[in-house]
Amino acid sequence: MFTLILAESSLEIVPQELQSHPSVTSYCKRNKKKSSEILLDNSWHFAAMKGISNEIKRGRPDITHLSLLSICNTPLYQQNKIKVFVHTINNQVITLGEQVRLPKSYHRFQGIIEKLFKEQKIELLDKKLLEIENMTFEELINKINPKQLIGFSTEGKSSTFEESVKTISEDSCIVIGGFQKGHFDKKIKNKFNRIERLSDNSLETHVVLSRIIYEYEKTIFM
Repeated sequence: MFTLILAESSLEIVPQELQSHPSVTSYCKRNKKKSSEILLDNSWHFAAMKGISNEIKRGRPDITHLSLLSICNTPLYQQNKIKVFVHTINNQVITLGEQVRLPKSYHRFQGIIEKLFKEQKIELLDKKLLEIENMTFEELINKINPKQLIGFSTEGKSSTFEESVKTISEDSCIVIGGFQKGHFDKKIKNKFNRIERLSDNSLETHVVLSRIIYEYEKTIFM
């Protein structure tokens, strides 16, 4: 079983300094929610987000949703051959349990993640599906203790999906950014054994994930 991390993912509750902004309060009024319990989403909170720290990496929970759907619907995940973590922009880590079936509807996913941030875990019949805890990327890597840590970024050395997958062993950990724009923070990048660029063009996270998993499945199922 190898490990996959979505790093610096654009997944967070609206920060306190933005909770009284008109775009946030009007959204909460329409949806009958508390501003301290909703996900930051630039589709609704764009005006509030202008000028906040690290703006280009924040407010895109849909990236995590699409990425997790790309993972959870694969034979690799369904047969428990991959372990998945979501590291957020605010140094929290979500651990995905085995054979979790996430909703395909974004709005239902949003509700589950908002509940997760509030209650710290989601369970069904005493089975832990999702759990969130405060944890830095470095602490997560120490916990996993992989043999090699591979990052995928346009800043890396040119490779292909086929070539890269050949080097991924069961005790490897691969890292893909869960944000819209920009590059990995230096503290994260410095942890990588190597960084690879899989395309001359910038590919969306869920596309990279789908192709990596497919190529890896070819090596073990075909």
